[in-house]
Amino acid sequence: MMAIVKLLKRLFWSIFLLAVAFYIMVAALLMVWKTQPINNSMFMITHRLTGGSVTQVWVDYEDIANTAKQAAIASEDGGFVNHHGFDMQGIEAAIEKNENAGKLSAGGSTITQQLAKNLFLTSHRSYIRKGLEASITLMIEQMWDKKRILTAYLNVAEFGEGIYGIEAAAQHYYHKPASKLNRNEAALLISTLTNPKYYETHRNTKRLRNKQRIIMRRMQHVALP
Repeated sequence: MMAIVKLLKRLFWSIFLLAVAFYIMVAALLMVWKTQPINNSMFMITHRLTGGSVTQVWVDYEDIANTAKQAAIASEDGGFVNHHGFDMQGIEAAIEKNENAGKLSAGGSTITQQLAKNLFLTSHRSYIRKGLEASITLMIEQMWDKKRILTAYLNVAEFGEGIYGIEAAAQHYYHKPASKLNRNEAALLISTLTNPKYYETHRNTKRLRNKQRIIMRRMQHVALP
């Protein structure tokens, strides 16, 4: 019995120390990335480890067309400029959807939550990952302003097989810089974020084009940070 207790204590302290080390690493990287370009993320690392190549070019807030910023907020997080990392209505709707489905299928994630996942976690769905995502989201919201969060999100989001960031996406699909994206182009690029690898080769599907039109209608009402 004593041996089991000792083993459990060791296990507890091992997990605790790993958690502390993880959050120290996250805080340190967030401090660096608050002012420096982000040219790597957990999603990019995972892509490279599975044998893929990554194309990504960092661009600052001022070098991203307002159309792309508006499209991202209109599509992914309408309350972005006002909340502190979490959309409570979206979370409640996601919980209800998950309960009805009997599995963790919807996340109700804000732009900050998606950024936390992209930078430090994986696409694997679980309540443990959502807990880590929530804690990192709080850290990001405390350490960065909204401009930095939106800039980072658009620079690390995946837009196709090995295509990360709005600049690489603009160059790949339209042969122009992200600063020159028009409303149609920006809305279509953001529309692909739900399934970027699939939509890279299926860009005229009815569902994608419908989403593009919805985003374009919402864009005019978006407030930018």
